Amino acid sequence: MTAPLPFRALVITRGDDKTTRVELRTDLTTDDLARSSDAGADVLVDVEYSGLNYKDGMALAGDPGVMRSTPLIPGIDLVGTVASAPHGSPWNVGDQVVLTGWGIGETHNGGLSERASVNGDWLVALPSGMTARRAAAIGTAGFTAALAVLALERNGLDPSTAGDVLVTGASGGVGSIAIALLAAAGYRVVASTGRPEQRDYLLGLGATDTIARSELEVAGRPLQSQRWAGVIDSVGGQTLATALAQTTYDGTVAACGLVGGAGLPTTVLPFILRGVTLAGINSVECPMPLRLAAWERLNSDLDVELLDSLTTSIPLAEVPAAGEKILAGQLRGRTVVDVRA
Repeated sequence: MTAPLPFRALVITRGDDKTTRVELRTDLTTDDLARSSDAGADVLVDVEYSGLNYKDGMALAGDPGVMRSTPLIPGIDLVGTVASAPHGSPWNVGDQVVLTGWGIGETHNGGLSERASVNGDWLVALPSGMTARRAAAIGTAGFTAALAVLALERNGLDPSTAGDVLVTGASGGVGSIAIALLAAAGYRVVASTGRPEQRDYLLGLGATDTIARSELEVAGRPLQSQRWAGVIDSVGGQTLATALAQTTYDGTVAACGLVGGAGLPTTVLPFILRGVTLAGINSVECPMPLRLAAWERLNSDLDVELLDSLTTSIPLAEVPAAGEKILAGQLRGRTVVDVRA
């Protein structure tokens, strides 16, 4: 019997002393995946691209809130081609697929590898006309942004009547793609950033104006002047509390991040006096119909040239250094990892 061919992957190991080691392994085989994957992982994917997300930076740093097993191949999303699937599977060898969420790169081995063993029920077909690299550039961040836009619109946000829509964490992956999607739909977008040098970048994505992040970081009254018809917040903490206090009557705030903290220092007043809706965005366990709707929106509305302009590509070996930069807020837009490079 021919021995399984080796492939490359990043592997994180957390020791008994809580120290974390990140290695670029070149000797893994599918047998290694089989031993470390769940029984439901029935489809083998030849991975072409993954994306670098904030969660990936946390995993690479050994954060136990993300790195929930050891050893672990990180990478919370992947794009690739089906290499094998069981009889009766809806997937065939050669199908191009996208996977975001479902615990890959956290509980299950993820996409920063040339091969991945995954549950076929988690896969989505690569949208028609979309390249693998662009799907990876969208990745978890863009998928989350699309879910947030859909949540605002399910609650009545309409570009023909809405006032300003606020996007926080605007120069990050979620924020960048949220701005592009909202602007494409005709909304007036105000981008919040702590990096004033990014103003031209944000305006280029379609934002109408920018505000300083510091405007939202100072605690104030639980109800403030009404400014935002809707909000997409990837920061959390005091920023989210201030955004809620400034949201207009019957407005919606979509919360999808907590880089500014998991606490929420607010009161019930925005909800019971202004009817504000706080919509949580869970991209990990999102049901399949909503997943498909989000990818359809991204495929139809996202300007691919704009997407290309905010995307940087790196090889697998550069991921650990890039992970440190994303945690430090030193990256903007989207970073695609070519796992074959």
